[in-house]
Amino acid sequence: MRRSAHKPTIVHYLGRDMSFTDRFTLAVPLIQAPMAGVSTPELAAAVCEAGGLGSIGVGATDASGARTMIETLRARTDRPFNVNLFVHDRPRADPVREAAWLEWLAPLFAEFGAVPPKTLRSIYPSFADDPEMLAMLLDRAPPVVSFHFGLPPADVLAALRLRGIYLMATATSLAEADAIEAAGIDAIVAQGIEAGGHRGMFDPDARDDALGTIALTRLLVRQSTLPIVAAGGIMDGAGIAAALDLGAAAAQLGTAFIACPESAADDAYRTALAGPRAYHTTLTRRISGRPARALPNRFTALHDHFEDRLPPDYPIAYDAGKALHAAAKACGEHGFGAQWAGQGAPLARAMPAADLVRTLQDELARCRTGSRRPV
Repeated sequence: MRRSAHKPTIVHYLGRDMSFTDRFTLAVPLIQAPMAGVSTPELAAAVCEAGGLGSIGVGATDASGARTMIETLRARTDRPFNVNLFVHDRPRADPVREAAWLEWLAPLFAEFGAVPPKTLRSIYPSFADDPEMLAMLLDRAPPVVSFHFGLPPADVLAALRLRGIYLMATATSLAEADAIEAAGIDAIVAQGIEAGGHRGMFDPDARDDALGTIALTRLLVRQSTLPIVAAGGIMDGAGIAAALDLGAAAAQLGTAFIACPESAADDAYRTALAGPRAYHTTLTRRISGRPARALPNRFTALHDHFEDRLPPDYPIAYDAGKALHAAAKACGEHGFGAQWAGQGAPLARAMPAADLVRTLQDELARCRTGSRRPV
């Protein structure tokens, strides 16, 4: 294993309780968001080595794939890291709705000389229905495990706690945060509406108050006794400083790391992130079946033209979305990719992850000392 390159000096910001950073000996109160399909063990390790908490998302793979990712990450760092799971409700199969969805997409497939799948599958099992994933986690015992879309059963949480694993979960509302705290989770990730990728809503069909990161973070700091991690739209040291001023224990940044060479984003994704579309991110459920914020492209544009069409449940709808993207990409069209990004996307900087963490740390320090106005 490599030894950490950062100095394990903890900076205390204005006397604020820094138990979260102390626990993980972070040089900067930063979590690199999991971003399943984009974050890699190499990205997470680089963040860890530079003094942040790196993350991998394993919701889009199986237990074997997740084990390989964890082992690859551990071979690159001996620092703490986070493993993120999807805990969505079991999708409701609806052959009639799924057939109608495929029929609606058929002309787009035809544009690329392809036909849609005959049937759709639930491509990602929920962690709540995946005993093999649980067994792997209990065996490998990553330092941190986090949950998105909901919470696993109490007995699963108890088993993870017995292995000494620190637990976090995403909340987009006060009610979800209440449920997280009642379940005995260690920390809450407050995901504002600005965040890129999938909304962490427990029920995607429920009313969404669409709370922004500032309001949600401050409400949860006032309401909860748990450490609150602010997430959504944060891209630089000034953003991290603002989150800490709200009372957050740390900030979680995702879009900021997409342009890093260690991420799995393809060239089309990186080009789109660096272009004018970064100023116009949009929420859609047409790609996967769940609300998610992405760079605008041909897939997100379908929302405006066919707003009344209800996609199949997540992740069944995502099976169709991925098939369409594959057909289009084979013909050189990249407008049907899931190019997730938050509202801070225009602030993205293309640099190695370790350099980005150090830059964020320097920016945060300047904000704290008042020696230089952030630019």
